[in-house]
Amino acid sequence: MIPLLAMYFPISGTDISPVYLVIIGFLIGVMGGFFGVGGSFIAGPALRAVGMHWNYAIGTDLAHIVGKSVVAAKRHRALGNVDLRLGFIMALGTIGGAECGAQLIQLLKRQGNVDFVVSVISICIYCSISSFMIWESWKTMRLVKRSSGGKGTMGGTGRGPDVSSFDNVTKAIQGLRVWPMISLPTSGVKSISLWVIIIVSFIGGLFSGFLGGGAGYIRMPMLVYVLGIPTHLAVGTDLFEIIISASYGTFSHAVKGNVDILVALVMNIGAAIGAQIGAILTQYFAGPKIRLLFVPLPLIGAAIVLYTLFTGQKL
Repeated sequence: MIPLLAMYFPISGTDISPVYLVIIGFLIGVMGGFFGVGGSFIAGPALRAVGMHWNYAIGTDLAHIVGKSVVAAKRHRALGNVDLRLGFIMALGTIGGAECGAQLIQLLKRQGNVDFVVSVISICIYCSISSFMIWESWKTMRLVKRSSGGKGTMGGTGRGPDVSSFDNVTKAIQGLRVWPMISLPTSGVKSISLWVIIIVSFIGGLFSGFLGGGAGYIRMPMLVYVLGIPTHLAVGTDLFEIIISASYGTFSHAVKGNVDILVALVMNIGAAIGAQIGAILTQYFAGPKIRLLFVPLPLIGAAIVLYTLFTGQKL
């Protein structure tokens, strides 16, 4: 990448253009507000692509995501897209998972292979998520089109129905009677085991601590497909929960010396604006279409990681 007024950031020891950081922050802000994700599948690879080691990219990404998620979650709360009860419950599992993920990064850092291992795992995770979601979203959209007589009801002028071809699996999971059972009135879930929510949030926290960000690329699909949360509520609630998980993850990584706070602050300049735009845009798309539009994003992140892994070069 041709340096544009490159600036030296002493904590991570990297030279990065502030313009590059603001643009990346803005794009991630839009994606975060629209898809309910922290954007680490783009932010982490984008920081790695300009020479930042993975441990700094992960910790710095977490720090920048906190501010962006506060802005986006506030907007979604005003739009009625946040289930506060679910968000607070998920925080229990997320914090434990985030610490486990951060400890794994420390282990790899001590062994000296953090860049290679995290690169390989991130590529596998990003590609797997995109493959599953393109299959489910395309199948769901075809189902909706057939049920509406071929007219389709998911255009860009309104939400339309929020259905999923994965509903039979979701209902089976909701039917697990493992005490204690709780209800989520805001999300329309009459009864679900607390342990299912804890497991989902722990997995999200684990990936948050290990790959950076709020792990919305894992948590948002799991909220929809495992817990049965409507997509728009999954987006807003995930952003609210990301504030908690990313805050804890930032603290944990900062203690371990993995956060370049100056880089995070520059990225937040663009992210704060983009997050509000993305949140507003969700009102014009149906749930299945939001999920389908999400598909290319992890693949972009995987492509960036793949490039840096095999070439060893910066963009």
